[in-house]
Amino acid sequence: MEQDGTLSGAIARAPETTGRYLVLMDQDAVDEAARGVNDATGVSMSAVSASDAPQDVAAALAAGASVVFAELGVAVFAGDPEQTRALGGAAERAGGIIVVEPERMVHAIADDGGLASYLRGYRDGVSQAVERVLAEQASLRASVAEQPPLVETEYTWGLQATGAHRSQYSGRGVRLAVLDTGIDLTHPDFLTRPIATASFIAGEDVQDAHGHGTHCIGTACGPLRPARAPRYGVAYGAELYAGKVLSNQGSGSDGGILAGINWALGNGCAIISMSLGAAAQLGQSFSVVYETVARRLLARGSLIIAAAGNESARPARINPVGHPANCPSIIAVGALDQQLAVASFSCGGLAGQGGQIDLAAPGVGVLSSWPHGERYIRLRGTSMATPHVAGIAALLLEANPAMRGGPLGWLLLQSARRLAQPARDIGAGLVQAP
Repeated sequence: MEQDGTLSGAIARAPETTGRYLVLMDQDAVDEAARGVNDATGVSMSAVSASDAPQDVAAALAAGASVVFAELGVAVFAGDPEQTRALGGAAERAGGIIVVEPERMVHAIADDGGLASYLRGYRDGVSQAVERVLAEQASLRASVAEQPPLVETEYTWGLQATGAHRSQYSGRGVRLAVLDTGIDLTHPDFLTRPIATASFIAGEDVQDAHGHGTHCIGTACGPLRPARAPRYGVAYGAELYAGKVLSNQGSGSDGGILAGINWALGNGCAIISMSLGAAAQLGQSFSVVYETVARRLLARGSLIIAAAGNESARPARINPVGHPANCPSIIAVGALDQQLAVASFSCGGLAGQGGQIDLAAPGVGVLSSWPHGERYIRLRGTSMATPHVAGIAALLLEANPAMRGGPLGWLLLQSARRLAQPARDIGAGLVQAP
C-alpha cells in the first residue's frame, strides 16, 4: 500500500517557533556583529565551523547555547526575555547585523521566480553552454512519450518519466548532501557504499529510525543494481553526504538545518536536497536569513533544492509554497502523479517575489528504500519529488562540471520538459535528465 508521507496538517498554520532567534550578519563583519550582540545582551556566542564535531554542535544547540555559523554569516541566539529584548536594540545599533528572525520548527515533508532573477546575471556567461547542452538533449526529450511508462519491472516510473534510466551519467564526482532524518546504514543497498554522515540531533546518531531520510536518499542516490528490482535511484555514482537534521520523530529546527547546510558547504557539496520545511500562510514573506544563505551558497557553487510542501487539497484548496522552499534562490519542487497531473497535495506558487514553484517531479507512488519491514516502500509527497531533482542536478553537473551554483540552477530550469499545466503549479516543467 502506498503511504502518504505528509507529516504536517493540511491546513496552513502560523509558524511554530522555538523562542530562539536567527541573526543574519554581514559576512565581512561577523566578529563585529557578534561583539555587538554580546555587548547589548550579555550573551556570548560560540563560533561553529564545518570541521567541528557534529555531535558537539548538536549538543550546544540542545543545551541552549548561542552559536555563530561564521561561514554562513548566521547566528542562533538563545537568551532570556530581557536578553531577547536587548537583542532588538542591538539589531538597530550594532554594526554588521542585517536582520533578526524567530527560529522556526521544521518537519519532514512527505504527501518565474526570484531564483531566475538572481541567475539572470549568469546568462551571458553560460548561455552558449546551455544552448549546447539543450541541443544535445533535444532528441532525448522529444522521444519521451506523453504518458510516463507505468511498468516498473526494471525502473521506477519516476526514473522513466525524467529520463534518468537512459542517462549515460551517474553523478560521478559530484558531492550531494541530503539533509533529513538520516539514513539506514544497515540497508542492503547501502552497506558497501561510502557515505559521509553527520547528526545534528542531540542524543541521536545518523541511523534513521523514522524512514523519511532513507527514502529520499534512495531516490536521489540509490544504487544502479539494488538488492531487489526495480532500480529507483537517480545519481547512483554521486558521493553521498547524509546529514541528520530532523529527529527520529521527523522534526527539527532552523538551527539544526543551518548546521547541516554549514556542514555540507564545508565539505564541498554542490547540491543540497531538503525535503523538509514549515507551512506558510498566504501573504507571508520568505525568510531573509535563508534567502541570503542560499544566495551566498550559490556564489560559492552550492545549490539548495527543497520541497514545496503538501498543504494543498486540490481542487478545493491550493496553499502557498512553504518555508524555506519559498525563498527566491532555493529551487522549489512540486509533485506530479503518474499521469503527469499536479498531485492533489502539492503547494502552488501563489506569491510574487519568492514563493514560486520552480520545477516539478514524480511525487506519487514513488518506490524507494526504507529502513523497516520489506526494506522498500511507496510514498507520496513533494518530499519524494525533491530528490528526483537533486539526483538529476548531479547528472547535469557531471556532464557540465563548470556549471556549479547559479548556472546549475539555470540549466535545471531550462532543461525541463514543458507540460500542459500552469507554471503556478509546475514552474518550468518536469525535470529531465541529460
